[in-house]
Amino acid sequence: MLGVRSVRRGIMLILGLLVALFIAGMWLMSSLNLGFAQQAMSDLRQRQIADTFYANLDRINAHHQRMEQHTAELAHLGELLYRQRRVLPNPRSILDQTLREALGDFPEAFAAGLWFQTATLTESPFALYAWREGERIQVQRSLSSWYTSDWYQRIIEPAGQPDDQTARFNWTPAYYKAQINNVVISLSTLMYDDQQTRIGMASTDWRADQIIRLVSRVEVTPGAFAFLIDSENRNLSSLAQAEDIEHAQRLMDTITASQLHQQLGTPVLDNRMSSRQLASPMQTLSLVVDDEDYALFFSLTQAGMVFGIGVPQVEIDAVLAPMRQSNLRIVLLIGSVLLLLSGWILYLVAGTLRQLHTLYTDSLTRLPNRSKLLLELEQSGTGSLILLNLDAFKEINDFYGHQCGDYVIRQLARALGEYLDSAPGWNNSQLYRMPADEIAIWLPGQHGPQALQQRLTALQNFVSGLNLIWQGQDIPLHASLGLASSWQTDGSLLSGEQLLTSANMALKLARINQRHFVVYDPAHRARETYEHNLTWANRLKLALEQGRIVPYFQPIMELNSGRIEKFECLTRMLDGDGEPVSPGQFLAVSKRIRLYRFITRSMVEQCFQRFAGNDYEFSLNLSCEDLLDTGLTRFILEHLQNSQIARRVIFEILESEGIENYTAVRQFIDQAKALGCRIAIDDFGTGYSNFEHLLRLNVDMIKIDGSLIRQLGSDPNALTLTRGIVRFARELGIQTVAEFVHSPQVLEQVRDLGIDFAQGASIGMPSAELITRIEAL
Repeated sequence: MLGVRSVRRGIMLILGLLVALFIAGMWLMSSLNLGFAQQAMSDLRQRQIADTFYANLDRINAHHQRMEQHTAELAHLGELLYRQRRVLPNPRSILDQTLREALGDFPEAFAAGLWFQTATLTESPFALYAWREGERIQVQRSLSSWYTSDWYQRIIEPAGQPDDQTARFNWTPAYYKAQINNVVISLSTLMYDDQQTRIGMASTDWRADQIIRLVSRVEVTPGAFAFLIDSENRNLSSLAQAEDIEHAQRLMDTITASQLHQQLGTPVLDNRMSSRQLASPMQTLSLVVDDEDYALFFSLTQAGMVFGIGVPQVEIDAVLAPMRQSNLRIVLLIGSVLLLLSGWILYLVAGTLRQLHTLYTDSLTRLPNRSKLLLELEQSGTGSLILLNLDAFKEINDFYGHQCGDYVIRQLARALGEYLDSAPGWNNSQLYRMPADEIAIWLPGQHGPQALQQRLTALQNFVSGLNLIWQGQDIPLHASLGLASSWQTDGSLLSGEQLLTSANMALKLARINQRHFVVYDPAHRARETYEHNLTWANRLKLALEQGRIVPYFQPIMELNSGRIEKFECLTRMLDGDGEPVSPGQFLAVSKRIRLYRFITRSMVEQCFQRFAGNDYEFSLNLSCEDLLDTGLTRFILEHLQNSQIARRVIFEILESEGIENYTAVRQFIDQAKALGCRIAIDDFGTGYSNFEHLLRLNVDMIKIDGSLIRQLGSDPNALTLTRGIVRFARELGIQTVAEFVHSPQVLEQVRDLGIDFAQGASIGMPSAELITRIEAL
């Protein structure tokens, strides 16, 4: 087996490799992300350029189509005049005028011509050629032997046999035309007679400066240029208008030397390309001119010429430069942070791994921690688990500071360790540090209930007897204890996880019931209580969401007149069948799960709405918890200010809960009374400070508790006490209400005592409707 030091070195080596791998992985991921982002941005940029390219290619093809359409229309006119030559008085003159008008109607063409072969309009070949000269159109007739020239033979030969009717247009390369002293590209199509015999051709000329203006309209980036290359690799480019003529000429020469017509032989297709793009797929090519990189995008036009766009690579990559710089800064920052954190983590791990058991050790007390306890509970046999929780530890932390809290935990752990080692009955027990201010003790073996209670008593006395001093101040300690044994009195056996849960339940019961310790016993049905509370919590949440928390109203009778003048609003929850559920089953749960304030809010809203349309007074119960909730009191006061019923509202304060923060309670009372409300003390006669409440809270009414009223006829002391309360209230000008008046006899006694109001079964039970009339008493 490897020694601890060897294991530690091995773990450190593995951690170092993992850190290095993590940093390398982060760098690789960053590089991949950057590459992906750059590729995405580059693809987007390429797509934008491609869209611009195809938009301009469509524009140029549209121009070609218009040229072809005009040339076809010109040919059709020539064929029509040829067919009508015998009936026309002067066919040549009409042809001359027709050609002028045709050229005038098509401003994109610089010149146009009609060429007739032998035996057509005349006995010899005949041609008319028209061109623009300023605002005028000049026409020239030609009787030369043009029909035998090479250029005409090249045009007619691809047409095939004389009777071939295939629609075809012939585009020439750029050439200099001396007749008009300009460089042009000519477009021609053949003309046929009725027997589909070739009779000549029609042509139009596109001037070079018009071509350059057309491609100069392409805009991609500030340094981009456009070009057209004819079938003989002559370049017509927007660079002809560039300021740096020499650099532009080198670019044009390089493009010409690239033989782009040959590059178009093997296009690379993208499955995302449209049908338009598939018809003329765009090709790309990289060029370097004067140490500057250019990206060419080019494709064939409808006329068989190469249209292209050249974009400086730096302008394409301009969108990537900020990304690269940002990524580099991010990578350097993250890398630096990772290196620092990795070094720090390795340093901490190196210190932590000095002993392997520290993986399960609490750093403050050096005791095994909760993880170690859970691990050992799975492997342990029978025994008992004790959870020790310091009372008022939060107050120690808040008052003396967390350093004092840590000191207390360390000293307690040390003292408990010494106690368990020396005290009888704690053999082989083990301390564990739990979260916060809890410490667990595992006591192996099977022990009887009496022995366990003796140990718990001794342990509680030991903690209470500890004398801790912090900066000259005595720190008294008291603890609550919860114990659970794996071997239960009913014969059941708790697993390790159940043992910890059960001990925690016992500890909570001890704290709730303010007992020094509690031993978990299935007979106490603690688990069932938890389950019951959880069930009611879910039912209560659902009832609130569905509006099934509703007020019931108990009538209060004015004894002198015998009329119902007031109602006490009581909370009820309706079950799934619409039956009311007593608040005793859900109010306590609502306070534990912090839903009580929402119940009070709902009662305020519903009761204010219910009594808005009548003249009855009504009372709402408020606990001390309600009065100390500033959000709730603000909500109540806002509703009072926004309603017209404040003078009919009575707030009943539950006297039996005890009132400690008189300042906050009195502040609400003063604000409510200023709006016209009245204040009553509920359950008067059950608390220890009744008369103090009357003097300090400025109440208007006291409700004498039913425990006194019910005994008026059977207990002379109850009668005497009630009479004293009534007399005292009358002297202070405070009205009195008798609660739980359950019979006519008690009602008569209450009336004889001079009590002002009465409520109870003899008057009317709580109801969803307002009971305004009662049976004769």
